[in-house]
Amino acid sequence: MHSKKQPPVKYYVGIDVGSASVRAAVVDERGTVVAHADQPIQIWEPQPDHYEQSSADIWAACCSVTKKVVCGVDASRIRGVGFDATCSLVVVDKQFQPLAVNCEGQNHRNVIMWMDHRAVSQVERINATQHKVLSYVGGVMSVEMQPPKLLWIKENLEESCWKKAGYFFDLPDFLSWKATGVTARSLCTVVCKWTYTSDGGWDDSFWKMIGLEDLVKDKYEKIGNHVLSPGESVGKGLTPEAAKDLGLPEGIAVAASLIDAHAGGLGVIGADVKGHNLPCENQPITSRVAMICGTSSCHMGVSETPIFVPGVWGPYFSAMVPGLWLNEGGQSATGKLIDHVVRGHVAFPELQSKAAASAHSIYTYLNSHLDLIKKSLPVGFLTVDLHVWPDFHGNRSPLTDLTLKGMVVGLTLSRGLDELALIYLATIQAIALGTRHILEAMEAAGHHINTLFLCGGLSKNPLFVQMHADITGKPVVLSEEVESVLVGAAILGACASGDFASIQEAMAKMGKIGRVVQPNHEHKRFYDKKYEVFLKLVEHQREYRSIMNSF
Repeated sequence: MHSKKQPPVKYYVGIDVGSASVRAAVVDERGTVVAHADQPIQIWEPQPDHYEQSSADIWAACCSVTKKVVCGVDASRIRGVGFDATCSLVVVDKQFQPLAVNCEGQNHRNVIMWMDHRAVSQVERINATQHKVLSYVGGVMSVEMQPPKLLWIKENLEESCWKKAGYFFDLPDFLSWKATGVTARSLCTVVCKWTYTSDGGWDDSFWKMIGLEDLVKDKYEKIGNHVLSPGESVGKGLTPEAAKDLGLPEGIAVAASLIDAHAGGLGVIGADVKGHNLPCENQPITSRVAMICGTSSCHMGVSETPIFVPGVWGPYFSAMVPGLWLNEGGQSATGKLIDHVVRGHVAFPELQSKAAASAHSIYTYLNSHLDLIKKSLPVGFLTVDLHVWPDFHGNRSPLTDLTLKGMVVGLTLSRGLDELALIYLATIQAIALGTRHILEAMEAAGHHINTLFLCGGLSKNPLFVQMHADITGKPVVLSEEVESVLVGAAILGACASGDFASIQEAMAKMGKIGRVVQPNHEHKRFYDKKYEVFLKLVEHQREYRSIMNSF
């Protein structure tokens, strides 16, 4: 017998710029990550709610991690490169040199991060216009989107930045420009964060109404007048300079990019679920929600027709999956909130030393500690008297109220490790209850959701995953590859290379299911009661605010 010779494996590079680090992976045509690396990037916080980064620092990290992952891989088999990144705002002058987005004049700090909330006054004025484009962002624009940040720059840095600016990029588009020299923008970024519509393009009346008519005069050259679909090939591929920086051959296909959460959605939502006994089997992809949970969390649901969900961003046409409308719910602080609560507790040093002694992460140790103190109770029931409202950084969805604050009800004078474990548990539950709040808003507007697909750093925490299954009452699907965002970025590169006929084909072949976590329906009544309390907390916050505002 003669064995048939297998064709050589094809590889794709995915590069993901998160809030605090850059990661890269080499992914094969079956969606297997064969190599990955990461490197931290710098964040400056010059004053409260101001978060800045450096595009030069970010690009240098992209080059460093990419060189690491492609080392030892046959370069002739690398077919395409895809980028994803946070939806941060990059400012450069007409010669593409960085411009300061701060009063200190520090030009290397030329990126306003997605989580920067400096433009509160500007977004309030934008929302007061009630312009029709706002209907595509849940009726209320977020301070985390780009128009309020642009308006802040014009009003606060007009001479030093606004007048000198040549280009304003969303970070994913900046990366594709660095790789190709082409200033084309991704439909994902401009639709989701800049008010571009896939059928009508830019709306002149909106920009004039909010005081940014300057952008209209130059036919939108500064913010993008050439828009490509995610996964579409950009220019002639890698330039010689970028190829040298990244350690890749010149001319390799580069894809129009995605926002990081959308790349995570792409990496998981289209996976083949046959044989897993899931309610979404033999159902359209519209029955699924992809939840990307890291520093913050995003909830991505798609539909065949536009669904307008109050307080949830979208509908955005073809912003993630071509041909489908996207709605995007979100929580501004999730991983960051858990970290904040745990590290700020008086018992944190004890936790740190005990976790180190047991050679476990602090979260693995906390999960084990909860198992020790639960006795005969289910772990989740330990918080019967402890409740958290998780909006320590405002509410993105579905209340769209960035003035909301975090709340904890049920504290005692105890200061030990038990209490730290309980507040950690209650915080995770609050995040899951917030997810339920978002899903209920989406379902009330017309979505039909029966399965959650989780990815991102928090999906590696089994307690976080189980609480989401139990509190939403829906099964949770985890990807075989934990680095789903990187797989999503690689899927873009695969499409740009022409090796797959469509993003949908690449999603089905490169996205793979690893594990399914079912909800414990016996706990439903307890979590229904927790949800009642959860909704009461925000009622009370608004009530006491109203009392104090009358002072």
